[in-house]
Amino acid sequence: MMGRHAASCLLLCPILFSLSFNHFDLVSSSAADRKASERKNLLKNGLGLTPPMGWNSWNHFHCQINEKIIRETADALVSSGLVKLGYKYVNIDDCWGESSRDSQGNLVANKTTFPSGIKALADYVHSKGLKLGIYADSGYRTCSGTMPGSLGHEEHDASTFASWGIDYLKYDNCFNDDTRPTIRYQAMSNALKKTGHSIFFSMCEWGDMRPALWGANMGNSWRTTDDISDSWGSMLKIADMNEVYADRAKPGGWNDPDMLEVGNGGMKYNEYVVHFSIWAISKAPLLLGCDVRNLTKESMQIIGNEEVIAVNQDPLGVQAKKVRMLGERMIWAGPLSGNRIVILFESRKTFTSMMTAHWDDLGISSNNTIFEVRDLWEVKKLNIFILSHILQFHRSKRN
Repeated sequence: MMGRHAASCLLLCPILFSLSFNHFDLVSSSAADRKASERKNLLKNGLGLTPPMGWNSWNHFHCQINEKIIRETADALVSSGLVKLGYKYVNIDDCWGESSRDSQGNLVANKTTFPSGIKALADYVHSKGLKLGIYADSGYRTCSGTMPGSLGHEEHDASTFASWGIDYLKYDNCFNDDTRPTIRYQAMSNALKKTGHSIFFSMCEWGDMRPALWGANMGNSWRTTDDISDSWGSMLKIADMNEVYADRAKPGGWNDPDMLEVGNGGMKYNEYVVHFSIWAISKAPLLLGCDVRNLTKESMQIIGNEEVIAVNQDPLGVQAKKVRMLGERMIWAGPLSGNRIVILFESRKTFTSMMTAHWDDLGISSNNTIFEVRDLWEVKKLNIFILSHILQFHRSKRN
């Protein structure tokens, strides 16, 4: 019996496949189960078995946030149907609090922009079937400089977040005291565990001390890069940096190349397709960074593609890697559950270019292979039948 195989060819003019092989050596069902068992995360808090999906305020709003925006964003995730696709986290980034703690040493919501307080906001978000995330910093001040950091206050702040019903904590790296991040992030990890409340721990260490190498026993995700910006060059640079640590990603602990920029206007449609494609196959957190209250049809077509999302949320949890690099042309591939593989053909050229993937690039030894191909961006099965040792594609134009 032939096993099904998803070869995702995420081109700039993208194609995404499902391949059926009569001789498939990349992942057998028993091997996949064995590898999944071996790849259990050391943190063991039961969270992040697939990469988190949702929204974060920073890329679009920066410090210009308030509780009205957060409530309306929660409403929009529901009314647009995005919550049904898995976008469940509503994450407030920096600038949500007062500039100093109260007399009891508590972090306090900004009385002007969040007059109802964070607990009431969490209750509202939860009533929509969503989860609320918040931001803090492992130094003396947050990165904006507008709020106190949590250095030396880890247990107090973790207890506060738990009492508010927070579900996700993004923990930044600014204004610290030069204590190693392995110590500062471990302190907050321990404090979160001590609360007994389940909080996804996102370590925003910027990749400085390569947290992918040590983060799995203290966090559910770790930034591998500096901040993204809404440009083709920034996105590709960050994607390349993140790919280096592909072997470190696993269910419960993910490499984080920063939030998505789809919908913010700095890239072309096809460039955003590539952006979303790379984040999906990289098992990156899919955290929208645009104003979801005003999504265009084109942006919704990208972030709402159920088959591409399914690649990101595949339970095997293996991050795709570059398997062939030819100047500005890249071929990425990685296994999925059910004897499938995802393939991305990515060209950084602005003109049409032929690209070829060899079977050994994909970990397949047989030259006599029958496969079925499904295009995940066109959302259709392709009528291709090949007995060969190569796959060739000609569509790869950026604009």
